[in-house]
Amino acid sequence: MGGCFSKPKPVDVKVELSLLEKEKEVDGLSPNGKASPFADCRPNGALGHGSDDDSTPLPLYHKPRDYVEASVCHVKDLENGQMREVDLGSGRALLIKEHGEFSAMGHKCPHYGAPLVKGVLSKGHVRCPWHGACFNIATGDIEDFPGLDSLPTFQVRVEKDKVIIRANKQALQSQKRSKPMVRCSAVINSSTGFSHVLIIGSGPAALVCAETLRQEGFTDRIVMCTMDRHPPYDRPKLSKSLDSTAEQLRLRSMDFLQDHDIELLTEKEAVAIDVKARSVTFEDGLRMEYSKLFIATGSKPKPMNYKGTDVKNVFHLRTPDDANSIARLANNKNAVIVGTSFVGMEVAAALTDKAHSVSVIGIESLPFKKALGEKVGKAIMKLFEANRVKFYMLNEVSEMLGHHGQLKEVVLKSGKVLRADVCVIGAGDVKDDVKRTFVQLFNSYSMTGVCWQRFTRNC
Repeated sequence: MGGCFSKPKPVDVKVELSLLEKEKEVDGLSPNGKASPFADCRPNGALGHGSDDDSTPLPLYHKPRDYVEASVCHVKDLENGQMREVDLGSGRALLIKEHGEFSAMGHKCPHYGAPLVKGVLSKGHVRCPWHGACFNIATGDIEDFPGLDSLPTFQVRVEKDKVIIRANKQALQSQKRSKPMVRCSAVINSSTGFSHVLIIGSGPAALVCAETLRQEGFTDRIVMCTMDRHPPYDRPKLSKSLDSTAEQLRLRSMDFLQDHDIELLTEKEAVAIDVKARSVTFEDGLRMEYSKLFIATGSKPKPMNYKGTDVKNVFHLRTPDDANSIARLANNKNAVIVGTSFVGMEVAAALTDKAHSVSVIGIESLPFKKALGEKVGKAIMKLFEANRVKFYMLNEVSEMLGHHGQLKEVVLKSGKVLRADVCVIGAGDVKDDVKRTFVQLFNSYSMTGVCWQRFTRNC
């Protein structure tokens, strides 16, 4: 789901491929991947273009055989403001022409792999067509989220009216890169109950905070605490891939965090913040002091009022363990989904080929009505019904009925009784308790905008 129902087909481009046998001179190559003047070639079809500032050597990976070079198109094949996905033999790249200059970088968004050629090019930036991540075409750096990684950039030149791209094979395959980061220089025992920066939460916002500090040269201690038992993973993917493990969904590995001195404490739920003493107390009794505190706990499921809250096999989809249990319990069984927005509908879609039956309960007249409108809601509802999903709209749950503690039926307020072996509740969310308390305490003071600038400046 997430607004993307089909994957666009890439444009096929005929190329002339030549693997390098010996190292070429790089004195005239730009470090940002833009075409720069060579002794015998023109960067954009115009003589005399470029400056000395454009000729900073690009650091090489290792050996010439690590690179591939290909002629990908004629110089007139692209107009200003156009992009084209091109094949270099060892991988694909995104070729861009803006203001008469060519540049090249990774062709897939590092977030979910969207084809950037379908995105928007404007003022030196490409925006992802799926979720809006934004990349600088000169550096490949990610400048707007979602996502954590930047894109590799490749060297481009023009020879005899042919556009030639030179790229590292490994970069072509990975299609992503991380910005350079410093390490912690402070000598601190890991058992010490103090951190210069303490981060509560381990999702994308928490990771961006920690990584940005390291990228900007922050060399003091960073500790990230999470109530989860897994290292950081991509929670939105849970509803799309119920069988995936935490390892498959991970955002960053433990090795990555250790390499950049970002400490992670798992199964640590923050229960109290003492802002005067600058300390956080956790449920297990651990107390940590801090110099700066960053709260990125996200949200928690909106509570529902119904009878039978003690019945088992009713899930709020929060963890990989929840997702795996839902997939297992729904196999050839009856599944009931509460909620008709993204989480509920994505779970319903994921279960159509697993469960014996899938029933969806919604308080609106159509799924996605608030988010996408009535017309889209009708079309999506029709699509799901064609795949054996039954809808019970303008309805709510009254009671969960179980047998020996296991869910067997879901009773609606309309009186309708649905057979159910597993139920997934995706009816919205509210602020996490720690975040809500903190925001109330500081009169809605948040760590964004000017506050984030103050936070990083004072670290």
